[in-house]
Order: sequence, then structure tokens, then C-alpha cells
Amino acid sequence: MPASLRRLPRPVAAILLSGALAVSGCSIQKMATRGVANALTKGPDVYSNENDPELVREAVPFGLKTLETLLASLPKHEGLLLATCSGFTQYAVGYVAADAAAVPPDQFERSEALRDRALKMCLRARDYGLRGLELRHAGLAARLLVEPEKAAAEIQRKELPMLYWTAAAWGSAIGLGKDRPELLADVTTIRALMNRGLALDEAYESGSFHEAMIVLESLPEAMGGSRERAQKHFDRAVELSRGGRASTFVGWAENVAVPAQDRALFDSMLERALALDPDREPGQRLVTLLMQRRARALQARADDLFLDPADAPQNPDTPETP
Repeated sequence: MPASLRRLPRPVAAILLSGALAVSGCSIQKMATRGVANALTKGPDVYSNENDPELVREAVPFGLKTLETLLASLPKHEGLLLATCSGFTQYAVGYVAADAAAVPPDQFERSEALRDRALKMCLRARDYGLRGLELRHAGLAARLLVEPEKAAAEIQRKELPMLYWTAAAWGSAIGLGKDRPELLADVTTIRALMNRGLALDEAYESGSFHEAMIVLESLPEAMGGSRERAQKHFDRAVELSRGGRASTFVGWAENVAVPAQDRALFDSMLERALALDPDREPGQRLVTLLMQRRARALQARADDLFLDPADAPQNPDTPETP
């Protein structure tokens, strides 16, 4: 027993000693938790180059819940917040939303249930991303809703990953919930975040911000969309990625060709996505495989997505085939 405790009555000394051990135990436990969190968020990425999408599908849910468990103990761990934000976004879009898109038209309720599940995951991801951004900018989430451009300007280059995944999660939620006015009202905020990312580094992750902007610009003009701007973002995304991202072509097919009822454009974009070699960019292998799976699902449903040519509306503004 330490000398300082020997001078105290034994019951008091015992109480103080047990309290010290308890505090020490908590400290050790937190250190261990932080060590696990750092290992999970700073270690090598073992998912992106995976060639078995189903293996990832089965593994990711447990991983996401593990991240959330760690966040309960370390709520301000930036790496955990980023990993959880990006993880939920990618799982929601790459798997759950893709499953919804592949459901036959006669199973509308199942499709809607999957879409709603993906939407909820994207909103959860958005909230984790906003928590991550608020580590350096207290109250940022509230300011983004009031003065989006001014608030987004606070975000700095070193925060680009958190900025990107927050905006991607938020934008994906809007894409999944286009019939929900409360989400559509956030378009201005997402646009401000995306524009900030472009201003900080337009080449980030091979043009990911440009690719994401295609979704926003494909919205109706009444909501701020522009086919001309969408085309420019598409062209730049293809240029920066050297045509190596299947997601760019699949996104253009879904968000531009289908609304324009341009079957030829739709087919050509999906063929470009399917022509990519997944091994060309090992760090993008999993995403390429998932997007090619989505491309095939869209091809299978093409007759449901397009009107009969005789019934299709004449659209003089149909975008050109890039």
C-alpha cells in the first residue's frame, strides 16, 4: 500500500484504493478502445480491392455495428465518424439501393421497403458526417441550413474526406427520397458543400465531386438543375478519372438518360460501364464490380424504364451522348 494511504484509517484507505483502481480500469479500457478504433480507421483498406462483393455484403453490417459500438465510447473520434459515415453510405447505395433497383415492377412494396431502408442508412451516415465536421466547427450543421455557402466556406482542405462523404450521404438520401419535400429542401445545402469541395480540390478522388454533382444538376430546372452543367460535370469527371469509374457512366444512365427517355444514351452508358476491367484500378475493384452489377440490373429492366418509342415525349433538350 502506498505510504500516503498507510496513514489513513484502513476502511478509508481501502475505499480510496478501490476507487483509484476503478478509475485506472476505466482509463485502461478507454485506452484499449481507442487503440482498436485507431487500428480500424488507420489500417489498410481491405474492402476496396475485394473481388467478391458478396463477401463484403456479409461482412459490412457487423463492421458498421462495431464502429457504432466504439463511437458510443469515443463519440468525438474523427476517424470513427468518417469510417461510419462512408461505410453506411457505401453499403446503402452499393447494396440496399441497388437491390431496390433490381426488384421487378410487380413487387413495388418490396422495392419501396428497400429504398426506405437505404434512405434511412444515408440519413444516419449524414448525421455521423455532420458530427465529424462539427469537431472543428461547432454548430456547423445548423448554420448550413441557414447560410449554406457561408457555412460551407469554413471547411478546409484537410477535411475533404469528411466533407465528401457527408455531402454524398446527404445527396444520396435526396436521390432516394425525391418524393419527400423535407429532403428536397436541403438541395441548396448539399450544393454548397459540393461546390466547396470543388473549390478546395476538384480532382479529389479522381473527380468524385464532379460525379456527385451530376445527380444535383439532373434535377428539374425548377429545383436548380441544369442539363448543361450536368454535361460539364460529366465530361470533367470522365477526364479526371480517365474514364475508369463505372459509377460515372451508370449515374449518367440513371439520372440523365432515363428522365430524358433516351434509350440509345442509356444503352451506350451502361455498355461503357460494363466494358471496364475491374482489375484496371485495383483500389476501385469492388466499386467497379458493384456498379457493373447495377448496370446489368438496369439493362434487365430497360423495357420498364422506357416508354414505347411511339409513346415517348419529344424532348428537344435531350443531352448529347458524351
